[in-house]
Amino acid sequence: MAILELDKVSKSFGAVKVIGDLSFQVPDHSVFGFIGKNGAGKTTTMKMILGFLQQDSGVIHVCGEKVSYGNTKANRNIGYLPDVPEFYGYMNPKEYLKLCGEITGLKKEIIQSRTKELLELVGLDGVNRRIHGFSRGMKQRLGIAQALLNEPKLLICDEPTSALDPMGRKEILDILSLAKNKTTILFSTHILSDVERICDRIGVLNQGKLVLEGDVSDIKHKYRKDTVRVEVGKSFQPEKAADGLRKLTAVTNVRTDNRIIEIQVHNAEDSGADILAFLLKEAVPVIRYEIMEPSLENVFLQVVV
Repeated sequence: MAILELDKVSKSFGAVKVIGDLSFQVPDHSVFGFIGKNGAGKTTTMKMILGFLQQDSGVIHVCGEKVSYGNTKANRNIGYLPDVPEFYGYMNPKEYLKLCGEITGLKKEIIQSRTKELLELVGLDGVNRRIHGFSRGMKQRLGIAQALLNEPKLLICDEPTSALDPMGRKEILDILSLAKNKTTILFSTHILSDVERICDRIGVLNQGKLVLEGDVSDIKHKYRKDTVRVEVGKSFQPEKAADGLRKLTAVTNVRTDNRIIEIQVHNAEDSGADILAFLLKEAVPVIRYEIMEPSLENVFLQVVV
């Protein structure tokens, strides 16, 4: 079942077309990585999903319900974490979630149970400090708790890790991985390593158009360029072996850098015996031999120009 569906959605600001005929679906209980350079149109798309902006054409459905600009009932199924969440700084986390629950009409006992559950999930249980003293990472974690308070079917996260240090990013990604068990997540970002870590599917947005969509594993396999990486001993010059490696039938390209030889081949597993036989014959002092896994960064650079 698709929790979110966009069908030929377009949006222009004056003469500038920001989104053009955008169509994709996000399956239930998945994490969909919405990828693109800054200015690609990701935030504009999310604002249309939330009903904050009106699309020029096309249709958006959340849980089968059509999104309407300005006053959309579909938002009762959505939790939203903006890139810079705002809070009442004089409150502590429990007070803030209590206020949010009351505003949305939740019963007192539900607010209490959900607050306890969510503060444990985001690692803020027992924190009674005022929010104005929170770090950026703590505010992002509280923002996730607030966005999940109503048990939404869809959680939209706009660049949730972009301004965090490595530890803060890890904390947010761990939380989202756990939240996936209870909701569906649209994860907008330009940090490809984060996408590779938690996303099941991706959509790559470039100049307002979706240039790539699918399962992460399928996409990496499709765009795979097999590369063997060989590290040689300090006393050996890699270029000495490069010319001979280039003559091997299975090798398409060889690049050297310091003590590293990178060998592109048609199939790394089938070519391994020939490469190793050559290195042994030439007495190349091999310190490490590995087949490089394709990365989303390499795929992104191929489809976005």
